Amino acid sequence: MTLRTLESLGSLAGKRVIVRCDLNVPLKDGVITDDGRIRASLGTLDNLINQGARVVVISHLGRPDGTITPEFSLRPVAQRLSELLGKSVGFSSETVGDAASAAVDALADGQITVLENLRFNAAETSKDEGERRAFAAALAEFGDAFVSDGFGVVHRKQASVYELASLLPSAAGLLIAAELDVLDKLTETPERPYTVVLGGSKVSDKLGVIEHLLPRVDNLLIGGGMLFTFLAAQGHAVGKSLLETDQLDRVKGYIADAESRGVTLVLPVDVVVADSFSADADHLVVGADGIESSRLGDTAIGLDIGPETADRFAEIIGRSSTVFWNGPMGVFEFPTFAQGTRTVAEALTRVSGLGVVGGGDSAAAVRKLGFTDDQFGHISTGGGASLEFLEGKKLPGLEVLGW
Repeated sequence: MTLRTLESLGSLAGKRVIVRCDLNVPLKDGVITDDGRIRASLGTLDNLINQGARVVVISHLGRPDGTITPEFSLRPVAQRLSELLGKSVGFSSETVGDAASAAVDALADGQITVLENLRFNAAETSKDEGERRAFAAALAEFGDAFVSDGFGVVHRKQASVYELASLLPSAAGLLIAAELDVLDKLTETPERPYTVVLGGSKVSDKLGVIEHLLPRVDNLLIGGGMLFTFLAAQGHAVGKSLLETDQLDRVKGYIADAESRGVTLVLPVDVVVADSFSADADHLVVGADGIESSRLGDTAIGLDIGPETADRFAEIIGRSSTVFWNGPMGVFEFPTFAQGTRTVAEALTRVSGLGVVGGGDSAAAVRKLGFTDDQFGHISTGGGASLEFLEGKKLPGLEVLGW
């Protein structure tokens, strides 16, 4: 089957089009701290506005668990969207109901409004299909067509992602189409050498990705908190660093599998350790095989890859034609332990082929460290969805669109 795209809906001039975006942006005291996901939605929204559609934007924000929670209101998002689009954007304080109906009815051709947080209604994420379908039916009353463009939620069977797409003529937006094009290149047609860089805290979060990509890659670089489980699997003591002892045998299997396939598995040769998990902790660089023999002893906590490792990662990335990176190399939120992540990000900006930042914490990290989206080949908006795709899983929000 073929993914249904915007063109399949024909002319949308004068039609009410519901667009499921992923506008789940971080907020601090009501202020958006990273508007990357809002910016990523602009292509589809501009397309629809220019067609003369009447655009109804729906999204979730945070996890209010079916309760109306002011700090998770989409009002700041609607305001930022207005600034980015350069035109007025309406806002309904309800997701469904009289206020939402009035907001939609007031739309003229080429105008746009945002409905309140979908997850203020428990039916959005209910495990009961009947509840989800009833909520989707209420949303469907606002549209003549549905465009799914929230890639970060397509791995979830939720009312606005799955059921709504089956109740109206539906298609994928430009963002989802772009994400799938990139992911297809990462899994089916990568230019070589192909390097995958994995970080983040836990090996258990990346098991499926490692298994699915090992037969496809040339180089696999391991950083972040998960590196200590790999070091322990090699027999190294890791102090108080994050360690998943229940994954040691599995990791040993990955190491052996990589060797048998001729994949270059690159583990850190040095790490930055500290005496506590804090921004101003006493810290030092030690060899990966000498964590507990350092002056911090068995109290050492690994919080970043070391400079020699970072340079080696950068060198391998620099001679690769395709690079996929998911997961920070260290605790990038603390400047002292952000250098490994910064070095990998800088290397990725210089990739001559396709360099992909795999969403989630990686996307947050590069923006926090001062990089801009256009410095990379692609920044994914769907951390969990991207990983599940790369694990080879079926994603319900894509299947319902014909994928």
